[in-house]
Amino acid sequence: MSYILTLLGQENEGAYAVTAKDGSKILQIFEEKEDAERFVGLLDAIEHPPMTVFEIECEQAIAACESFGYNYAIITNDDFVIPTQEEHDYI
Repeated sequence: MSYILTLLGQENEGAYAVTAKDGSKILQIFEEKEDAERFVGLLDAIEHPPMTVFEIECEQAIAACESFGYNYAIITNDDFVIPTQEEHDYI
């Protein structure tokens, strides 16, 4: 299983994505639940709307991205990602 972030209470309405410098949206797919939860805590610290961790099959998330033309990044436990106030969006 993998994990994505969604707005709390709106789990079926889209997923958190970062916006790249070129304007494209990138879905972050976390391999570890703890890393996804840590990222939610970092979002809370910058006063982002409340998020929750949503469990999903990695292949399902990738297929959805490919179907809609979105990019994705697999976040492993070796990766260190931190949010900025400007970079978030929802897909």
